Amino acid sequence: MNEQTQQEQVITALDATQDEPRIIRETGIDAKVASLIEPAINAAGFRLVRVRLSGLNGLTLQIMAERPDGTMTVEDCEIVSRTVSPVLDVEDPIDGKYHLEISSPGIDRPMVRKSDFSNWQGHIAKLETSMLHDNRKKFRGRIIKVEAGSVTLEADQATYGAEAQTVIPFELIVDARLILTDDLIRDALRKDKALREGRIPGDELSDEISDLSVDSSAQSDESEKE
Repeated sequence: MNEQTQQEQVITALDATQDEPRIIRETGIDAKVASLIEPAINAAGFRLVRVRLSGLNGLTLQIMAERPDGTMTVEDCEIVSRTVSPVLDVEDPIDGKYHLEISSPGIDRPMVRKSDFSNWQGHIAKLETSMLHDNRKKFRGRIIKVEAGSVTLEADQATYGAEAQTVIPFELIVDARLILTDDLIRDALRKDKALREGRIPGDELSDEISDLSVDSSAQSDESEKE
């Protein structure tokens, strides 16, 4: 398969998931904020990944977002910041001052849609379930199969008494994210290059892993909200 054909297939597959709902959602105040800002983020041409309010540096409201094709630049983060700020100012869902942080999901990203599991099949992930499943709630393994209602993990580390493969229903998953590995970094670089060249003809991205910082999630400057 030539590079152009592979690029077209990646873009076509991602385009098909533009309106795909999230299967892993927030609770509490995070859920309230997500319900307020998600329509505005979608209208601006982006998809919400995750909302999290933490006590870091006082209070920090972190909003992860991405374009439907999976890319997210610093400029995109600034657009999302300008999009959600008026909504948060009017609705005022958080008491007191807080820092607003807009970021991309990063390489070791949270997986919140079924397509996230399909797109990163073959890589290692860690999952947590809402209740005991096969006598445990926490799982780690390589994604080897994704079906309509479940994902199958194959253990990448020997664990006494655990099955080599575990089928986990999507309805039980409350948290899931990729584990950073060299293979994941290489694949993330290749996909990002294909997507960038599809959106921006002639834009070249080096394949060298050294050119990519592990902590290089596109992130806008933090802004303080009252």
